Amino acid sequence: MVGRGEVPALAGYLSGLLRDAGFPATDIQFLPLGETGTLVVRYRGDGSGGKPILLLAHMDVVTAKREEWQRDPYTLIEDNGYFFGRGTLDVKGGLVCQLMAFLRLKAEGFVPSRDLVLVFTGDEETSQDTTADLVKNHRDLLDADFALNSDAGNATLDEATGRPLFLSLGTAEKTYASFEVTTHGPGGHSMEPGPQNAIYDLAAALQRIQDYHFPVQWNDTTLQYFQGISARADGELGAAMRRYSADPHDAAAIAVLEQTPYFAAMLHTTCVPTLLRGGHAENALPQTATATINCRIFPGVDPATVRDLLQQLAGPQTEVTVIGRLLWSNASPLRADVVNAVTRAVRARNPGVPVIPMQEPGLSDAAYIRAIGIPSYGVHAAFFKLSDDFQHGLNERVPVKSFYDYLDYWYRLLKGLSAPQPAH
Repeated sequence: MVGRGEVPALAGYLSGLLRDAGFPATDIQFLPLGETGTLVVRYRGDGSGGKPILLLAHMDVVTAKREEWQRDPYTLIEDNGYFFGRGTLDVKGGLVCQLMAFLRLKAEGFVPSRDLVLVFTGDEETSQDTTADLVKNHRDLLDADFALNSDAGNATLDEATGRPLFLSLGTAEKTYASFEVTTHGPGGHSMEPGPQNAIYDLAAALQRIQDYHFPVQWNDTTLQYFQGISARADGELGAAMRRYSADPHDAAAIAVLEQTPYFAAMLHTTCVPTLLRGGHAENALPQTATATINCRIFPGVDPATVRDLLQQLAGPQTEVTVIGRLLWSNASPLRADVVNAVTRAVRARNPGVPVIPMQEPGLSDAAYIRAIGIPSYGVHAAFFKLSDDFQHGLNERVPVKSFYDYLDYWYRLLKGLSAPQPAH
């Protein structure tokens, strides 16, 4: 399934599997939106366990070009201990595991103590319009205690031995926001350049933005994350993690962490230019020059304040405007019931593996769920080596063993969080 036009067909296929398994048609809803849509499926419980649990995944994937892949990206291929194909990691694997857990539990006659609600959106990789529509126009479907998100969290294998190292439980996400920085000039013939040039002005504005260093920020999740993985980092890096988690004002520790872009992204907001356009002819002075700035904003920070800061840095003669919607949310609290259930589920096949909270440097549909007050947890548990992380890239893959462990994990996780409690 490639683009939006394929999502309704996939939703129809999944709906058929669920109906055949005994789910009432009235509990399977497809909410169309243009060429795409959202599939919402309710597994009804007896209500004794409280409010429902949402299960999040998305049906769309990033486009892949066949000529650039070693194998057909849209055909699932097993080779050399891996499943290859677009979406094996992001996030068809998680979607399949959630679906199969529903089918397996239904076949067993399991009645959960609370409703379990699948929410499969249709454009997470592009505009997230389906998620925005869901929270705006179908809020009643999302009345839940918390959400489990298959599109966040990480499960890491050791590069040398291939053994599971730890599972990162996502409790927060940085906000995704893009802005346009635009400068204007009088234009004219290139043979008579004047003192003002829109491209030069834009370059100067971008330099000022580049020179600015966003302040370091932290929360319980980031401090526990660095403490948790410090034992698995060698030498100076591991020591810096321990010092930072003990004292997030430690400038020397911060300097070491910022040498690694992935860790630096967890410390503060980042803004970087990603697109550039300007001028209209090679022999004419530019009248307009524009850069797109993509920001990943620390949880709890209003993106509007970042826009204002960019405007201040760019200067009064420059326009800084928002692209699309501004959405932001706070970190979710570390709930003992979720942490314990995830720990039990992952250790069933990987004994002793620690579960460490993490803050996602990227964004998923969970940002919309958190924004309406529902805690969300990234519980992706298909273990892979960081060197095998090809999400959004070429030759995306997941280890075969990890996928089958992931199937069992979702079954155990849902049963652990919704099994009826024995009467006392």
